[in-house]
Amino acid sequence: MALEWIESLDQLDWHELSALYHAAPLGNKNAIDLKTAFSNSALRCLVYDAGRLVGAGRALADGVDCSYVCDIAVMPSHQGTGLGKQIVARLVALSRGHKKIILYAVPGKEGFYRKLGFKRMRTAMAIFENQAQALERGYVDES
Repeated sequence: MALEWIESLDQLDWHELSALYHAAPLGNKNAIDLKTAFSNSALRCLVYDAGRLVGAGRALADGVDCSYVCDIAVMPSHQGTGLGKQIVARLVALSRGHKKIILYAVPGKEGFYRKLGFKRMRTAMAIFENQAQALERGYVDES
């Protein structure tokens, strides 16, 4: 598998990225919102196989204190190949120099990220646009 790794957004087809997140499956993220999110992220990683987008991830980073790795997605055809691990490793490497690297994961994927060196935080908290849905999906506790 000869993969092409790209950090630039210049040639990205935003609808193809949206389709990747849907297929991964990481929900229905529309192309316009993805363009805003990825454009505002300091670090990005896009992976192509024979010209087809098969993996992506990004990190919000301030250059000193905190880098927040998120939105890691891999096409089902490439899941189980180590590609997700490679995307996270690349974003972590790009985040070096920050005092902390934080990762937000889909419930149930914590074990995958634990193997990559991430530890559960006891102090992380969130306010979601749809708090009831976040509770239902296991992103937050009631307390």
